[in-house]
Amino acid sequence: MQVSVDQEACVSSGQCALTADDVFDQRDSDGVVELLDADPPQGRWRDVRDAAAHCPAMAITVRE
Repeated sequence: MQVSVDQEACVSSGQCALTADDVFDQRDSDGVVELLDADPPQGRWRDVRDAAAHCPAMAITVRE
């Protein structure tokens, strides 16, 4: 799995960081998504998929 984020599209909702906090974080200054792990371990794939599915800005892309 490869994960990427579009920081320009991000609306800082924080759902990704709540769902997979070892893969996503938010910048302190404005809450925009930061990608911590572009190649997460298989055990985290379900949470990463959920984070992408629930992103209101569709700013997360998952390639499998």
